[in-house]
Amino acid sequence: MTDEQTDDQTADQLAAEFAEHRQVLVGAAYRVVGSVSDAEDVVQEAWLRWSRIDRRTMADIRDPRAYLIRITTRLALNRLREQKARRESYVGPWLPEPLATDDDDPAAAVELADSVSMAMLVVLETLSPLERATFVLREVFDLPYDEIADTLGRSESAVRQLAHRAREHVHARQPRHHVDKARHDELTMRFMQAAGSGNFDEVVALLAPDAVLVSDGGGKKRAALRPIQGAEKIARWLFAVLAENPGFEIRMGTLNGETAYVAYDGDEPDTVAFLKSTDGRITDLYLIRNPDKLEHVH
Repeated sequence: MTDEQTDDQTADQLAAEFAEHRQVLVGAAYRVVGSVSDAEDVVQEAWLRWSRIDRRTMADIRDPRAYLIRITTRLALNRLREQKARRESYVGPWLPEPLATDDDDPAAAVELADSVSMAMLVVLETLSPLERATFVLREVFDLPYDEIADTLGRSESAVRQLAHRAREHVHARQPRHHVDKARHDELTMRFMQAAGSGNFDEVVALLAPDAVLVSDGGGKKRAALRPIQGAEKIARWLFAVLAENPGFEIRMGTLNGETAYVAYDGDEPDTVAFLKSTDGRITDLYLIRNPDKLEHVH
C-alpha cells in the first residue's frame, strides 16, 4: 500500500470515528456552554483538530471517544470564557438555549439529552468555568481524574477539589425528593390550561407561594429584568404578556429531554417555557423569549 493510500485510509478512519461520536460531543459542549450554536461551533473546531492527527498519534489513542470528549471540553471551556465577557452587556437574565433532540434517532436523543434539563443547566451556570468543565467530564462522562487534570492543565489534587465543590454545589440545588414525571406533566398542563383560560386564582393556587420566574428576552422581547418572586406577582406578569399576545398557540413538546411548552405566534416560536415542581406546586419557571435562542426550536 502506498503512503498516499495509507493517508486516505487514515482520513477515512478519522472521519468515521468522529461521525460515530459527534452527537456525544455536541452534548458535551452544550453542557459547558449552554448554547446550541456555540456547541456546534466548538464541535466543528474539534473536528478540524482531529482531522489533522497523523497515523502515529492515532495509533497511540486507546479510546477515541474519551480523547474527543477531552478536546471538545477544552475548546468549550475557552468558548465559555469568551461568553462570560459578552454576557456582561446582556440585557436581563441569561438562560441557556433550548435543545431540540432528534426524534428520528432515539438513542442519540437520549445520550444528548441526559442531564441537560433546563434546571440543571441553570445550576451549572452558577459554577466557575473550571468547576463546570470538571463536573461534565467527571459526573457525566466518568473520565478519570488524571485525564481531567491533563485536559484542564491542573494538578490531579486540584481537579479533585474542583469536582468536590461542583458536586456539592449541584446536589445542594437539586430537589430533595424524586418528582414523578407523570404527576409533573399533569400539574404543568393544568397550569397552562388555567393561564390560557384566564383563571388567575387557579394559576396562583398551582404556584408555590415563593415560586420564582426567570425570563430571558435578550432586550428583544418583553422580559423581566430581574427574577420575579411570589405567586401573585408571577401570575400578573404572565397575564400581562398573554394580553399583549392574544394569538398565542401553546403546544406541549420535548426539549432538553423534558416536557416544555412552546408559545407560537403564527408559525414562529415566540416563547419556550420550562416548569419545575415540588410537592405538587410549581416552584420555578424559566421562559426563553430571545428569538436568537429559539432558532433550533420548531
